[in-house]
Amino acid sequence: MNPFVEKLYSIARKEYRLVIGLMSGTSLDGLDIALCRITGGGSGTSLDLLNFTTKSYPGDFQARVRKVFAKRMIDQQELVGLNAWIGAYHGGLINDALSEWGIAADGVDLIASHGQTVYHAPQSLTADASYPNSTLQIGDGDHVAVTTGIITISDFRQKHVAAGGEGAPLAAYGDYLLFSDAQEPRILLNIGGIANLTCLPPRESGRPCFATDVGPGNTLMDQYIQAETGMAMDWNAGMASSGTVHRGLLAALLDHGFFSLPFPKTTGPELFNLAFLAAARESSRTMGLPGKDVMATLCAFSAEAIIRSVQEIKNEYPRARVYVSGGGLHNPLLMRFIKEGCSGTDVCSFNELGLLPDAKEAVLFAVLANEAVAGNPANVKAIRNAPAVCMGKFSFPA
Repeated sequence: MNPFVEKLYSIARKEYRLVIGLMSGTSLDGLDIALCRITGGGSGTSLDLLNFTTKSYPGDFQARVRKVFAKRMIDQQELVGLNAWIGAYHGGLINDALSEWGIAADGVDLIASHGQTVYHAPQSLTADASYPNSTLQIGDGDHVAVTTGIITISDFRQKHVAAGGEGAPLAAYGDYLLFSDAQEPRILLNIGGIANLTCLPPRESGRPCFATDVGPGNTLMDQYIQAETGMAMDWNAGMASSGTVHRGLLAALLDHGFFSLPFPKTTGPELFNLAFLAAARESSRTMGLPGKDVMATLCAFSAEAIIRSVQEIKNEYPRARVYVSGGGLHNPLLMRFIKEGCSGTDVCSFNELGLLPDAKEAVLFAVLANEAVAGNPANVKAIRNAPAVCMGKFSFPA
């Protein structure tokens, strides 16, 4: 028997597993690395976050990925090279983190690698029925495994697509297993490049949960300020806070069919990009609008998409609380807009559920890896309009 197959069998039978979850989002700010101790599986899953760090990406890394990110026309040699290079690069960052934590690689059971999304193409976004729902994350799992010496599970979204899903969002799986409550209805809002939420009805209700993208989170704000100033992001909403929301531009941004689609739905920077903004500015005759006002309006746009989605869920679950994670939590203007628009609703940090908000996405992929070895598709049958599957492909170090 292949010794790694035997080792994997042993890992699956352990009382608990040490799993490193990785997340690299569309903001390209860095790699989130979460070391988790996960006990059990399914509804009996419990998780302790032992260590967490974000390893910032240098400008060279960001520039290389942006050459192929969310573009239809690219250099295929760049794409193929990046797939291997990012896998080895992520492996090196994991080794650095383990060294800093004083933890030996042979003490870690699994790595759960999300990879770097470079293109997301569900039919609902492309309107092209000649190809199935599709999505691509690069950062080859074999390179991660060989670089670290740790069994790696990666490419989670492909099973979701193959089984009839759209490849995103996947948050519902981990959210349901870790954070559903017997009596409290919960809205778990994650504001990354794209904003998504998971609706968790009370477990006692027996009603299904679901996850959905709701619109842009940070992506349009980041793209615009990078193009205008060269800054990576609008730190502490400094530029947006100095501007004024333009109602005409805001209405033009919201005038898109995506926002009338029923839940669940998915989207990405393939839609919400600078070309989308330029079209809205042209239709609203705001091409001469000062940059600070554009930024304020983009912030209000992200907030309004979130507010509308929360209100739609609150119509069904009036007592629902909103728990926020992701980079958008650190944008004070965005959070102010959301709280004002969701008046009468508790909007709070994910800290209140006992988890560091910045670690949440990496943690959720660690849970998916745990389900891949110790779970069962039946564990996630309560998720609406999502395939009940265990996701991930296995890569051995040798």
